Amino acid sequence: MSSFKTVVLAMLLGSSALTSPSHAAETAAQTSAIRSTVSPEAARTQTLLDRAESHLREKGDQAMASFSRAGEFVDGELYVYVIDIEGNFLASGGSSTTLIGRNVTDLTDSQGRHFIREILDGAKAQPAGRVEYRWNNPIRGRNEPKIATYRRVGDRILVVGYYAPYASFELAKSLVWRAVHELNVSGETAISRFNNLNGGFIQDDLYVFVIGLDDGIVRAHGGQPRQVGRKAADLTDANGKRFLLEMIEGAKQRGEGEVSYTFRNPLTLKNENKRSYIVRVGNYLVGAGAYVGPAQ
Repeated sequence: MSSFKTVVLAMLLGSSALTSPSHAAETAAQTSAIRSTVSPEAARTQTLLDRAESHLREKGDQAMASFSRAGEFVDGELYVYVIDIEGNFLASGGSSTTLIGRNVTDLTDSQGRHFIREILDGAKAQPAGRVEYRWNNPIRGRNEPKIATYRRVGDRILVVGYYAPYASFELAKSLVWRAVHELNVSGETAISRFNNLNGGFIQDDLYVFVIGLDDGIVRAHGGQPRQVGRKAADLTDANGKRFLLEMIEGAKQRGEGEVSYTFRNPLTLKNENKRSYIVRVGNYLVGAGAYVGPAQ
């Protein structure tokens, strides 16, 4: 999922009620076009916020009762909650109903991040946006990345949160081609960016790796930096498969391709099936992979 597209979508939808009627058709067309490019979770979130915003504008604070019960403002695991600009928790259609009546300004995520403060600060600056944080997923029983998408309506802030979906294989391929471009443009200096947490090539369970085709040395590994400098021949997956050697041979023979193996997911800390896409760039192999399910 592209963060840029999601933010643009949030901004379009969040400000649509504030634009003049003459822009309504254009905004709707833009929204429809962008909505088709985001994840199903993000699209459902925006639909739910659409309904919640319309209801709040029509009913005012009488809408809080509607938001706090099961019904049209709950969609599966998604639900609307409402805070005001001072951080007071006003309504919720989900498990956070225990927070109603409290000030949640100092509430932190599982890593101590004040994500509510970020929502409040963001909503004061822009009518819509999103904040990423980590929260316990009761279904999987572990802390996972979560995205809170919000809209400000007057001094009320509507929020819907969803757990970030696992990176797809198509997204991994996209990251590889972006890394290929960076390597072609910047040369070997690009490799340091691939290893850097702030380099733009590491996102939760998605990262770039680079291997020298001549010497088999791992030059970049955004998921496990300690692998940098090791020979690919020394690395095996959880089943003993020399998957990096398979990648090297594939890159030399075909120039690009994909390899499946079993690897430790840095988010779940478990061995999972993984599918990686690789491309040859000169004497380097550039790759990225997506976890596709639990290992058998």
